[in-house]
Amino acid sequence: MITKVELKQRQDEAFAFFRKAGLVITPAEHAQIEVADFGLSEFTRTGLGVLVYVNTLRCCAKELAMWPRQTCPEHRHPNVRGQPGKEETFRCRWGRVYLYVEGAPAAAPHCRPPAGREAAYTVWHEVVLQPGEQYTIQPNTKHWFQAGDEGAVVSEFSTHSTDENDVFTDSAIGRETKIL
Repeated sequence: MITKVELKQRQDEAFAFFRKAGLVITPAEHAQIEVADFGLSEFTRTGLGVLVYVNTLRCCAKELAMWPRQTCPEHRHPNVRGQPGKEETFRCRWGRVYLYVEGAPAAAPHCRPPAGREAAYTVWHEVVLQPGEQYTIQPNTKHWFQAGDEGAVVSEFSTHSTDENDVFTDSAIGRETKIL
């Protein structure tokens, strides 16, 4: 849960991250930035600033703002109503992003899950994304990601997004942020 004051503060901070990445964000888009705390009320540890440009039946484009060392928790995009789950490509625009997916685990991963939630992070194949680098995640693949020390901005390009259907490894996660 966050307050309306915190919502506005986090939208402004996300806007500042987008500006660092050289993105042009309109005033209307600034006001539409979603502040996702995943129901944990620990936004700077587990959360995202999300700006959705388009989400049609065929495609989706978003910008993701991440605070320093902030984590998007482990999840997958399952099949929905007989359709394949979301396929998504992450492209780093600013900062550094550590993406963890299914596969051979990294010998010495750069990141750690948020304290107290370690058991909910099960995939450890590490992909490091610098600005201009990208990686595509296939549907129904477990993944999580964390920003580097200065934060990050990631563009997400995907098939139709149904975030409300994401399956999180941590049962305490709730996708919708509650505003007080």
